[in-house]
This record gives sequence, structure tokens and C-alpha cells, in this order.
Amino acid sequence: MLRLTLQRFSIAVGFFVVVVFGFTLALPAFSQSNATIEGVVTDPSDAAVPGATIELLQLPSDNQPVQAVSSGEGRFHLSAAAGRYRLTIAHPSLRRYEQELNLAAGENRELHVQLALEPLSSSVIVSTAAQPIEATTASESVSILTRLEIDNRQITQIAPLLQSLPGVSLGQTGPIGGVTSLFLDGGNSNYTKVLIDGVPLNEPGGAVNTLAQLTLDGVDKIEVTRGAESALVGSDAMSGVVAVFTDRGSTRRPLLLAESDGGSFGTGRGMAQLSGLAGPLDYSLAGGYDQAHGQGPNDFFLDRTLSGNLGLRLTERDSLRLTLRSNSSDAGEPGQTLFTPPSLNQHYDFHDISAGISWDFSTGAHWQHRLFGFESDIHELFDNPLSAFFLSPDPFGECDFPRSSNAVPSAYCDFPFVTRNQFNRAGFQGQSTYTARHFSATLGYEYEVENGILQTLNGAHARRNNQAGFVELRWQATGRLVVNAGFRVEDNASFGTRGVPRTGAAYTLRYGHDFWGATRLRFNYGQGIKEPSLDQSFGTDPCFPGNSALLPEQSRTTYAGLEQHLDADRIRVSGDFFYNQFRNIVSFTSCFPGSACPVTPPPGCSFGFGTFFNTDLARARGGHLAAEWQFAKRLSLDANYTYDDTRVLVSPNALDPAQIPGNRLLRRPVNSGSLMLNAGIARFQGNIAGVFVGRRTDSDFLFPPLGLTSNPGYVRVDVAASYRLSRQASVIGHVTNLLNKPYQDVLGFPALGRAAYIGMRFRLGGE
Repeated sequence: MLRLTLQRFSIAVGFFVVVVFGFTLALPAFSQSNATIEGVVTDPSDAAVPGATIELLQLPSDNQPVQAVSSGEGRFHLSAAAGRYRLTIAHPSLRRYEQELNLAAGENRELHVQLALEPLSSSVIVSTAAQPIEATTASESVSILTRLEIDNRQITQIAPLLQSLPGVSLGQTGPIGGVTSLFLDGGNSNYTKVLIDGVPLNEPGGAVNTLAQLTLDGVDKIEVTRGAESALVGSDAMSGVVAVFTDRGSTRRPLLLAESDGGSFGTGRGMAQLSGLAGPLDYSLAGGYDQAHGQGPNDFFLDRTLSGNLGLRLTERDSLRLTLRSNSSDAGEPGQTLFTPPSLNQHYDFHDISAGISWDFSTGAHWQHRLFGFESDIHELFDNPLSAFFLSPDPFGECDFPRSSNAVPSAYCDFPFVTRNQFNRAGFQGQSTYTARHFSATLGYEYEVENGILQTLNGAHARRNNQAGFVELRWQATGRLVVNAGFRVEDNASFGTRGVPRTGAAYTLRYGHDFWGATRLRFNYGQGIKEPSLDQSFGTDPCFPGNSALLPEQSRTTYAGLEQHLDADRIRVSGDFFYNQFRNIVSFTSCFPGSACPVTPPPGCSFGFGTFFNTDLARARGGHLAAEWQFAKRLSLDANYTYDDTRVLVSPNALDPAQIPGNRLLRRPVNSGSLMLNAGIARFQGNIAGVFVGRRTDSDFLFPPLGLTSNPGYVRVDVAASYRLSRQASVIGHVTNLLNKPYQDVLGFPALGRAAYIGMRFRLGGE
């Protein structure tokens, strides 16, 4: 019995030894059959990137990819069988990296992947620096709107979307498609530079008249930067920059987005967008159509948009990009119907085309270069062929013009006119950036040609050639402190050579992700310049000529802010204080025989004479408060409030009582704000948004008996909702001015009443 037991034990031990020995021999062979990939992920400054997602997908295969996450030192390790793979590295603020690999058995491959910042990321800012930067290092006050916010709000034009941001106020002359002015932190409507994919949309020295027509079709991200930015983007950026970025294809399977809705006031709208990746090419093409009858006589609106964004990756650090956009619109302008009869024939017809082509490339590990060419073409028609109302009685025949068959007597004249303007801006920018671990320096040059054919020039052609050189330095002085400085020398054909500086700092007072999270401070100072408009410099009317000796309008802006994160980053509270001064503001001086005037009227101008001078001075000071609270994954609350105390300090040529010194600047409310609640439950997504605009100084620009100088405040509430029927289709709907509040952004021009719209949204393909 004992012998049998010993035999069995010997057999078991022998079997165990054989198995262990065999496994030991097979293990190296098994290990050698797998390939390993080890590497490190860094950002453009060569700093380690923790938290990047690394995926290794076998080709062709439907298997799940092998995944890893980079460590605090940016390192990662993957193991897989021999074969062909696609390696993908992704991070929320960095550009997606892809590479196809052929792995041999037992191969051990080392990689060092340097990722560029992703311009369309909500945590990356593009418009405040020569190179994209992380939002946490920006010294400027910046608001970012993403495609998700645009879809949730279901807003189709950019103007009402911007109104929900701190410091932004609007003045729209008409309910649908009327000329809309944008005022940012007290600045004039022509003090904010608007760019789309880097191409300027402002008229030379002027505002963007087509803001109400600028649709959100194909738009993926919007950045609003407050404060003078002329050191970086040149003339017109006196009080800030609105930078619009269109979509870039990001899915290997083509993605088709389509949307259509309609409703109140005879409104119908449709949009389609096709995007994707095809080898080294990314593409995104969009088109939109919008039409409405309006809420009264001559209140129609028609808009068509085409947009394209094409990128070609030559290598991982060498790429070309072409962007194109065409926007054409026609809108009736009924006029100040609260004070006068409607104008039955007046309308605005706009057609804007913009194009930009860029080449981004590197020469070595530390040098990045960018070449950018752009052109924008702006066509404007302001037309009122027939008089719809006339002065009654009219003893002197002042309103003896061709009249509409439906013309009615009034206390005012409706003067017929036809004004055609055409502007063209074309330019070239080149810059080189040296990037080290904690430092970057950019040196750049820009050349721009501005052309215009204006009605005020009697159809004559005006041309202005400008050039500029700029430098920008960024330094991470410590782990908590980032400082920046920039300087631009602008050589303008109208005002000569001027230099404008900018400097700022962002300091992280505290890090943390618990209840008391990160605390950041920021400070920024900048100077801005604005060239005179073409008619101000080149006007040809002998009695109302331009002034070729005009100086640039100038601004000095100072911002100081704090940002606090709370409750594991679910709450973010921020506040800014600003003080802005605007100098050498151009005004028009009217001179009459016998009046005090710095210019002697020439012969033949017995009925009056006038020209432009740098005379006015103004200031704006105040602050913003903003809060974001993420209650749950699909439940959030956003709120902001702005106090904007503006004053006219010097205005010797005021044409209206609202513009005299001591008054607040026109159409800029002292108090404004917004509140928005977003909620999602299962397949439902909805939001309710309220906008508050306080009383503001305004003018009807009518002679007595009106002569109003104040516009009452208002609250407007909008709601939007969507319900997902399937992965591909959703029902969408929204209501604007839910409470049917009567209000006017500009005195005499009533805004739309309550309006409801319903439609469908489709998403086909993609990943």
C-alpha cells in the first residue's frame, strides 16, 4: 500500500516537473511572439502629457483595440501580436495623432510623439496668441462657444448667440435680418474685429454690417476675446476679437448632418454638412438656406450660405488648409415702425465671400512656421427706390420724390436712395515660432491691401496698402506663473506708423480637484488702434470731403480677473474688472457760414460744409461675473452678469442730445446678463435661456416732437428641446421670446414677438 502511494506521488511530481519545465521553455517563445510599443507623449513645448488615451487597432479587424493611458510622465506601454495596426493617441486639448504600424514578432518599438494643440477644443484658445495655447494659461478674458452649445440652443445666426455672453450687447435695426451692431465692453460697434478661420470680415476701418446674416452653418467653435488685441491682429481690434472657426472632418467613415425646421412668420430653414477623413485629407462641406416673411410689411428675409474646410496632412508636422465661405442675403427694412409708417421698398442686399489658405510646417524640433494668405470680398446694396411716406403738409416740396402707390402722409419724409459699396481685403501673413520647454518666441510679418468702391466716393476707387511686423513672447516663469508680452508696429497708408504693446500674466494660486479646487488669477493690458474708414480718409464730395490727415482711433484696455473651481470642478466661478479708454475718436464736423468751424467752407458750399476730425474721448469701466454649475452629467446651469459704466467725456460735434458729454455711450446697457439651464433625461435634451438687457442711452435721431434719448430694458426668454428617435434622427423645436415681450434693441425698431419652430435633425455615418 505504501509502495503504491509512493509510486502515485512520484508520478504526480514527475508530471508537475514536466509541465513546469515545458511552460518555462514555452514562455520565452510566447513572449517573443508578441510585439511591444513603449513611448512618451509630449505637447508642443516638449512637456509630458498625462492622461492621453492610446489605442492600437489591428487592421483589418473588428476586434476591440488594445488601450493604455499615458502616465504622469507621459509614458505608455502596449503589447500585441505581430501584424498591421493603426496607432491612435488622443487628448481633449491636443490634436489627434494616427500612424499605421507593421509590428514583427518580438519587436520592441520606442516612440516619442509630440502632439499639437487642437484648435477646435474648448480647452484651447487660438485667437489670443500667435500659437494656440491652453485656456488655463491665457491672461485675457475669453468666452468659448462650442458646437454642442450651438446645437442645444438651436440658434441659426451668430448675433443672438453672442448676446448671451458677458459684456456683449446688440443693436439690431429691424426684427429679421436688419443691420446689427455689436458692442463689447463699452467699445463702439466698429471696435471689435470679426474673423472667420482667420479671415477678417470687417469693412476697412469699419464694422461688420452682415452680423445678422452670419449663419452658424458649418461653424464648430467661437471665441470672444475682450480687450485690445491690435498687437496681435492689427487695426480694428480696439475692444476685442470675435473669432469663428468652421468644422474640420474627423471621422474615417463619412458623416452627414442634416437639419430642417420651420414655423412662425413663414420661416423655413435647411442645412446639410458632409465631413470626414480620406487618407491624409480631412474635409467638411456645408450649405444652408433660411427664409422668412417676417411679422409686418416689408419684413422678409432670405439667406444662403456655403462653407468648406479642407486640410491636407503632408506629414505629422506639415499640413495645408483651405477654407472658403460664401454668404448672400436680402432683407426688407421696414424702418422705425413704432414712430413712422413702414418703409415698403427699402431693403439690404449683402454678399460676402471669404477665403484663406495656410501652410503650417516645422523645421526641427523647436521651430514652427505658418504662412497664411486671405481675401474677403464684401458687396453691399442699400436700396429704397420709392417713398412710402411723405411730409404733410410740405409747403416747400422737400419730399417731392417718386412715391409708392401706397404712400401715406406723415410728419417725416421717406427719402429714396440707392447706395452700392464694394470692399476687398487681401493679405499675407508669415510667422515663425521658436518653442522651448518653458518659453516661446514668435516673430511675424503681415501685408494687406484694402480696396473700396463707395457711393460716398461717387463711385471712385480707394486703395490702402498696409504692412506690419510683430513679436510675441511667452514664458512659463514657474510652475504656476505664465507671462506674455507682445508688440506690433503698424505702417498704415492713412495714418503712418504706430506701435501698440500688449502684456499679461496668468497665475495659478492653488491647484486642486476636491471641493476647493484650482484658483487662477489673470491680468492683461493692451493698446488698440483703428484705421479711419475709407470714406473718412478718401471722401470726394467737395463740400463734405474726407480728411487724409486723420489719426488712428486708439484704446487702452486693462483687465484683471479671478477664476475659482469648486466641488471637484463641477462649479466654476469667475470675475473680471475692466477699465477701457477710447481716444481720438473720429467725428463729423458740420460747418455753416458764420459758424465757429476749424475749416473755411470752399466756394459753392453755401448750404453747408463738413469733414472728419479726431475729437472725441470716452471711457468704459465695469466688470463681469460668471458661474457654471454642473449638477449632474446632463444637468447644468450657466449664469453671467455685466456692469458696464460708460461715459462720453469729450464730444464737441455731437449731432444728437444723446451724444453730449456726460451721457452714457449709445446703446450700451449699464446692466445686462443671462441665465441658462440645460437638462437631459434619457432621449430628451432641453434648455431654457433668459437674457436681461437694462435701460440704455439711445436716440431715435428724429427731430421733435419725439427726440427720445433712452431705451427701456427687457427680459427675453427662449426655450429649445430635442428628442432622439433613434441614433440617426431627432425631433427638434424651439420657441423664441416665449413670454411675447415687446422690446426694441434700437429705438423705433420692434423685435420679433413670440415665435415657435419645429423640425428634424439627422446624423448618418461617422464614428
